[in-house]
Amino acid sequence: MSLARFKTIVIAVLVLVNAFFLAIIIIDNYAEAQSERQTIENVCAILYTNGITVDPGSIKTSGVLRTMRTAHEAEQEAIIANAFLGQVDMPDQGVISFYENTARGTAEFYTAGYFEIHLNEGVITDLNGSLRTVRELINEMKLETLTPVLYQEAESETVMAVSAYRGAGVFNSSIEFVFSGGSLLTVKGRYLTGMEPAEDGVEISNVSTALLGFLAAVKKGEIECTEIQSVESGYHHSVVGSFGEGVISPVWLITTADWRYIVDSATGDIRQI
Repeated sequence: MSLARFKTIVIAVLVLVNAFFLAIIIIDNYAEAQSERQTIENVCAILYTNGITVDPGSIKTSGVLRTMRTAHEAEQEAIIANAFLGQVDMPDQGVISFYENTARGTAEFYTAGYFEIHLNEGVITDLNGSLRTVRELINEMKLETLTPVLYQEAESETVMAVSAYRGAGVFNSSIEFVFSGGSLLTVKGRYLTGMEPAEDGVEISNVSTALLGFLAAVKKGEIECTEIQSVESGYHHSVVGSFGEGVISPVWLITTADWRYIVDSATGDIRQI
């Protein structure tokens, strides 16, 4: 047998072996997904027998989420200020940082990532629509958020963007953009930076565990609920330091007809947000 033919046979065998193992992985993943879906359907049936309706299709999972630490980053603060005020000098960092461009407006950054920006009329307009304007600004701010949502009022428009980390929402951290008369006048909220894994953190709990814990709270009379509209995994932000240090912990967000609740993956605690 020639060397070339031997190499061809070896390559063909390796391809078949790889294809075999890939098929096993695909089958295992499919079986796991089917098992998870069946478990969710069973839990939904238990909820229904206890007077709580929920559509299994309204339950959204997004893989493994882990506790992450956040840290203050002066460079990120400057990027945000520059996106609205143009190039401005970075002030001395303290509990509050103040940026100003008299022709455009002011920006103040407080503890734990909270900030407020006030712009002069006409500096940033919504000629392309407020949603598109906000998406462009978020890109300039170099922040990750979920898809912005528009809320219209009689004389103003507010666009709300929930902060996110790798596609998962940080449910209690959001940024609000307020337009009036076609101009963006106010931007305020909380941004998150400096992410790194927390060694003492936890992973997202099983959604079935979260739902059964929620049912237990309803049966104890701690929560009133007859319908769950949606369930999704994400994060909750907690402040641990004066300069923006904190943690984002994996949680389940349960939205009912009246309220929103988060189920903490570490403790199982349920609280309204």
